[in-house]
Amino acid sequence: MQDLFRTSFPYWHFVFRGAVVYIAVIMLLRLGGKRQVGQMGVGEFVAILLISNAVQNAMNGGDNSITGGLVLSAVIVSLSVGMAYLTYRSKRWQHIIQGHPTLLIHKGKILHQNMRKELMNNHELRSRLRRQGIHELHEVAEAVLESDGALSVTKVSELQHGNGQQPPVGP
Repeated sequence: MQDLFRTSFPYWHFVFRGAVVYIAVIMLLRLGGKRQVGQMGVGEFVAILLISNAVQNAMNGGDNSITGGLVLSAVIVSLSVGMAYLTYRSKRWQHIIQGHPTLLIHKGKILHQNMRKELMNNHELRSRLRRQGIHELHEVAEAVLESDGALSVTKVSELQHGNGQQPPVGP
């Protein structure tokens, strides 16, 4: 029974291992791109599951004690809160960790260079627009791929309505 709580390593090993793996996985996900984080497909979901399994031994060093697991959990939660605080307090850290929004459509025109940068094709963009009820590019004033992978769209009709003009009538 005592072996359940006895760790194979000093506590600081767990803290160090957990911190290194947490930061490495954050950086790898950041390199993966915001599109993948915001809209996970089956392949991305499987990759996340496999990453978690792959880094498990790197974090616990083969220790299967309850205490080791609790220390690692505390490290991961603490780092997560720390990252949230850093991104809240510092624009610089926010851009490093979360990235920048990317303009994909401006005045109804697709910005192909930005699409290539985000590894997004026209089919995926149009699919995301359709989910928001937009079927024609000329309806879009701006479409921005946010840092979290969400697509924010400002319709031309919303801008006209916001300026005191009447929105267009008809289909």
